[in-house]
Amino acid sequence: MTEELIYTRPESLKEKKTHYCPGCGHGIIHKLLAEVMDELGIREEAIVVAPVGCSVLIYDYINADGIEAAHGRAPAVATGVKRVHPDKIVISYQGDGDLLAIGTGETIHAANRGENISVIFVNNAIYGMTGGQMAPTTMSEQITKTTPYGRDVEDVGYPIRACEMMNTLVAPVYIERTSIHDVKNIRKTKKAIKKALQNQMEGKGYSFVEILSTCPTNWGVAPVKAAQWVESAMVPYYPLGVFREEKEKI
Repeated sequence: MTEELIYTRPESLKEKKTHYCPGCGHGIIHKLLAEVMDELGIREEAIVVAPVGCSVLIYDYINADGIEAAHGRAPAVATGVKRVHPDKIVISYQGDGDLLAIGTGETIHAANRGENISVIFVNNAIYGMTGGQMAPTTMSEQITKTTPYGRDVEDVGYPIRACEMMNTLVAPVYIERTSIHDVKNIRKTKKAIKKALQNQMEGKGYSFVEILSTCPTNWGVAPVKAAQWVESAMVPYYPLGVFREEKEKI
């Protein structure tokens, strides 16, 4: 009897048991990124910049060089690394609290400069690592530790749509929002990550991929329910799709 090997662990993914909560999306996204890095043959050339929050733990899993940035500063650090090492593939991997709260300025200005980096933004609508407080992307009326009666948009404002905000800028060459709530969208997410990295390899400029993800523990639901909530509650407010594929001519 012969055995056919149909799947192996990506070389760019360390052989380590996950520590993430059941149903957390980070593990899926790490695997997709590792597969893309293998397919593009860039593991030796990649530098992953991760800030604070659950996103920072990517350095435990991706088998490539990496740098930890201060909270919100990943785009600024990635900018510096890329300018010093233009031959490297620089990936900024960030969560919603990091990218859209303390790091909003760095996020906007790196995109506005058109830095030749790839930003992967994991939007799970809550602060995961610190225990489930409201994030800039927390949905209207969503219950969190700091909004026990639901997010009141009249009091704290509306959830920020990152892709739409990025799309007001001239410089970015690629902006897309994807999701990992089912297999079809997981495959689309992989294509989006690959496109963002290929753009950088070809020197095209700034690419931004927002991924709607899950945080069952802090949402207080089972993993399957969390995936369903992404589709039913998040996708209608954060529509999926390509917002920009090439640099606008001015």
